[in-house]
Amino acid sequence: MPELALALYVVYLGLAFGLRTYLQVRRTGSTGFVGLRGRPGSVEWLGGVGFAAALVLGFAAPVLDLFGVLDPVAVVDGEVAHVVGIVLAVTGIAGTLYAQVAMGASWRIGVDATERTELVTAGPFALVRNPIFAAMLPTSLGLVLLVPNVVALVGFVALFAALQVQTRAVEEPYLIATHGQTYVTYAARVGRFFPGLGRLRAQQGR
Repeated sequence: MPELALALYVVYLGLAFGLRTYLQVRRTGSTGFVGLRGRPGSVEWLGGVGFAAALVLGFAAPVLDLFGVLDPVAVVDGEVAHVVGIVLAVTGIAGTLYAQVAMGASWRIGVDATERTELVTAGPFALVRNPIFAAMLPTSLGLVLLVPNVVALVGFVALFAALQVQTRAVEEPYLIATHGQTYVTYAARVGRFFPGLGRLRAQQGR
C-alpha cells in the first residue's frame, strides 16, 4: 500500500496547505503562514520543529517502503488494517478541510502574538476547540496503517507530541491573552481534541 499512502499524503499536503494557503491569499491578501516562532530550544520552537519533522517523516515512510529500505511492522500490517487506514485517512483529510473552511479568515499556520483574529466557536469548533489538529491525527494514523513501518510510527508520535505542545504551550496562552474570559468560558465547555476531554477550568485566566 505504499503507493496509495504516498498519493493520499501528497493530496493531503496539497489541499490542506497548498490550496488552503491559496484561498487565504485570495480572501485576505495574506498567506496565513506565521512560521516558526520562539528562540531555539524554547517550547514554542520545539513544537514547530516537531510538527515539521512529523510532516517530513510522514512523507518519508511510504517512500522508504517503496524503495524496500524498511519493512512493515508485521503486528500492525494486514488487509483489515489497510482498509481501516484508508477510511481514517480519507475521513481525516475531509475533516481537516472542513475545519479549515469553518475557520475562515482566522486560519493561520503558527501564532503571531501581536495579531488579533476572530475567535471561531461555531461548526466543528462547537465540538472540539482544535478540529483541524483533531482531524490531522486520524489522517496520520490512517497513513501509518497503510505503511506501518518504524518511520511512520515515529512520525505519528512526533505529530501527536507536537500538536500537544503547540496547543497547550502556544495557542491556548495566546487565546487566553487575546480573548480573555470569552475563550476561557468556551474552553471550559468544549474539549481540546475530543468532545468533553481537555476542557480548561472555568476560573483559569481570571
